[in-house]
Amino acid sequence: MLKQTALNAVHRAAGAKMVDFGGWEMPVAYGSQMEEHHAVRRDAGMFDVSHMLPVDLSGTGSRDFLRYALANNVDKLKLAGKALYSCLLRPDGGVLDDLIVYFLAEDSFRIVVNAATADKDVAWFRKLIGERAQQLKLAPRRDLAMIAVQGPNARERVWGALPGSRAATEALKPFVAASYADCFIARTGYTGEDGFEVLLPARRAAELWTALAAAGVKPCGLGARDTLRLEAGMNLYGQDMDETTTPLESGLAWTVDLASERDFVGKAALLAQRPSRQLDALLLADKGGVLRSHQRVHSELGDGEITSGTFSPTLGASIALARLPAGVPLGAAVRVAVRDKQLAARVVKAPFVRNGKALVS
Repeated sequence: MLKQTALNAVHRAAGAKMVDFGGWEMPVAYGSQMEEHHAVRRDAGMFDVSHMLPVDLSGTGSRDFLRYALANNVDKLKLAGKALYSCLLRPDGGVLDDLIVYFLAEDSFRIVVNAATADKDVAWFRKLIGERAQQLKLAPRRDLAMIAVQGPNARERVWGALPGSRAATEALKPFVAASYADCFIARTGYTGEDGFEVLLPARRAAELWTALAAAGVKPCGLGARDTLRLEAGMNLYGQDMDETTTPLESGLAWTVDLASERDFVGKAALLAQRPSRQLDALLLADKGGVLRSHQRVHSELGDGEITSGTFSPTLGASIALARLPAGVPLGAAVRVAVRDKQLAARVVKAPFVRNGKALVS
């Protein structure tokens, strides 16, 4: 039986098309996926992301543990509420998950992990804690719901739906969070637009969703979330990286701290690796097809494969992320097998779109 978020009944009442997503029954769209996509780029849209799992880590030595457990360096987190994006790695460098960790205090951090990997991640953290014999508390927070409100007008709409929250959050810079009443509000997202991700008690999720809708925020499903994140050049776990790939092969070298002296799980493997492949952004030049995952890509240095592909509503063209042989240069011409055709595409710099603006053409 599929798991359900606290907003399941709200989605159904709104006529959303529900699908199985990582074992959760989630809305893929409420009507036009294209309209939902444009609402986020031009105004404000909201997503139920309560299938993702917040995990609270507390106890003396919490920072030291995360310095070892994560590929990115939590020593960068000095301001309360500051967030850090990182990969969680196996000893061989394979990506177990990508996540966001928030610094609350020296002995308290909040980690938000992906839905499909949540149980695996928690078990991995517990294993590492046990190996290090640390007295830390790891608390999965299924009592919390999470609503992402994204778009150029998203913050204003949240302030309207949560009276009093403006004073607590207006000064937040990107990738910083603050508490307001029983909410934890982070200026983060997965769309390439400004906005907030709001964590709050699950029992109050429907109340906030209704207030946001009344404030003019458009409900959006996973379909629009995927086209938005791909336009923003953001990886999706299970497609653009997984346990068989390392961050160095997945366009995520910027999230790995190999310069400091600290050790972390997977560091030795990454230092020894000479990647033979890389993750690139592609823009389709030819008409008559749409780039999709698993399509073969031919370059002058050898063949690769599309990991994520879609039609970009903002650009009016097809875009993709593809794992290609290492050394394929920016601007290179490639050909993609689309059904029985070989269509021309070009390697471009991600992101494709950010803050409503097209960055490639």
